[in-house]
Formats: sequence, structure tokens, C-alpha cells
Amino acid sequence: MIQGSIVALVTPMYESGAVDKESLKKLVEYHIEQGTDALVAVGTTGESATLDEDEHCDIIKSVVDYVGGRIPVIAGTGANSTTEAITLTRKAKQAGADACLIVTPYYNKPTQEGLYLHHKAIAEAVDIPQILYNVPGRTACDMLPETVGRLSHIPHIVGVKEATGDLSRVQIIRDLTGDDFAIYTGDDATSLEFCLLGGNGTITVTGNVAPRLVHEMIKAAMAGDKETALAIDKKLTDLHEYLFIQSNPIPVKWAVAEMGLMGKGIRLPLTWLTEDCFAVVRAAMHKAEVI
Repeated sequence: MIQGSIVALVTPMYESGAVDKESLKKLVEYHIEQGTDALVAVGTTGESATLDEDEHCDIIKSVVDYVGGRIPVIAGTGANSTTEAITLTRKAKQAGADACLIVTPYYNKPTQEGLYLHHKAIAEAVDIPQILYNVPGRTACDMLPETVGRLSHIPHIVGVKEATGDLSRVQIIRDLTGDDFAIYTGDDATSLEFCLLGGNGTITVTGNVAPRLVHEMIKAAMAGDKETALAIDKKLTDLHEYLFIQSNPIPVKWAVAEMGLMGKGIRLPLTWLTEDCFAVVRAAMHKAEVI
């Protein structure tokens, strides 16, 4: 089971919007050096929505190659088309990814039965560990714990990223799935409490900016060391808030660029962080002692 601080990696770009492979390699090395437990390539934070299929698959392959087996790589392969999700998942397996993170279909708003059949079809088509991804704030589609429970019995479906921020779901999903099913949070603000309640880690945005602190905080929380986890998280609370002052990944890409790890590139329709937000994000970075 992949556990701990799993960073939803930003995709570095030039100001033209083209992918910056040199900075991507530098980011991978930085995260391994800082103790990040695993990386998600081309998730929401990696701007999957505006990459074409060739770019999407090339970034996954590049991250796998740069990591070189030192930590697990999870590939974002979700789509609102089941056939497209199967294609991306198959290509991620071919690229050498350790697992895939598959978001619920967005915009078309399937029923719970539709969600079950969608993920079942992907799991039956591709022999690779698959993590369900529930983020209704973005998809307008909430995969209920009961559906997660049904899907947990299908081979290759090994976990869920539960990004609702609803802490009551941790125990509900655990009761419906069992101890060998991974439950990750996708909500940085509640990640400490989530892991204290028995979660297996976080798929984090904040970890892009403060990877060492997030790793240590999650490690302490998963060990039940609430005092240590709280002390670390106090340094991170402003990042948890202000990295979402505009749509993710706008603030986090600005912050990573501010750290000198990549340039100022983002792809339309997202735009660069507006100047009125610079001060609060920079202050949050100072509080976390990353600049």
C-alpha cells in the first residue's frame, strides 16, 4: 500500500504554455530529497484538463523515468468518458506507473450505478492498481461511501482519494472496505485529523511548497502522535488556506515559481496569480519557512 505524503505534482510550463521538462526533472529530484513518499503525475494540480493525450502520457512517462523507481508514481488517468479513461490508464501502465488515480466523471453527472460501472469497466480493462478519486467540488458528482464499498471488492481497485473534507467518511468507508483498502484525503486543511482517524495519507497540494513539513506531519499523524503533528501543522495552516485563494493550481504554481523551482507558466483558461494575492501567499510561505 502506498502511504504518507503523496504530492499532486504541478506541471512546470514556460510562459508560452509549453511543458518545461527540465524543471519537471528538477521538481522530481527536489521531492525525493525532501522526503515526499509518492508523486501524482498529471492530476488536477498537474493541469490534466488542458493537456492533450500525447502530452498527458509523455509527462507520466517522464516522471516515471526521472523517479527511476525510488518512490511510487501514481498517474492521473480519469476522464468523463469511460473509453478515454481506459486508454489513459492503459498507457500509464505501459509507461511504468505504479498506480492510477481516476477521478469521477465530471460535467456529465452520472448516477451511483453509472459510477460503479465506469470504474468497474476500467478495472476490468487494465491490470494496474487503481485509486478512486472523489472531488465533488470540481466534478459536480459525489461518489457515496456505499459505492466506494461496492467498488472495493473489484480486483485492481485498491483505494480512494476522498476530497470532500467530510471527516465522518473515514470510518464509514473503512467499515465498508476493510483495512487493506487505502483511504487518502484530498483536503489539505483537514489532512491531520483525517490521518489521526485512520487515513492512509494525503494527496496534497501544500506538499508542492512544503514537502518536508507535510511528510513529517502526516507521518506523525499516522503514528497517532497528535502533539507532534499539530506542532508541524501550525506552520502549514496558512498555506492550506491561501494556496486556494484562487483556483488550484494558480496559487501553488506561483509559490513554486517563487521558490525558484520553475518559471511562470500556466495554461489557459487558467491565468497567473493576480498581484493582489502575492502578499498573503508569500506570508504563508514565510510562516512555513520555505522562503
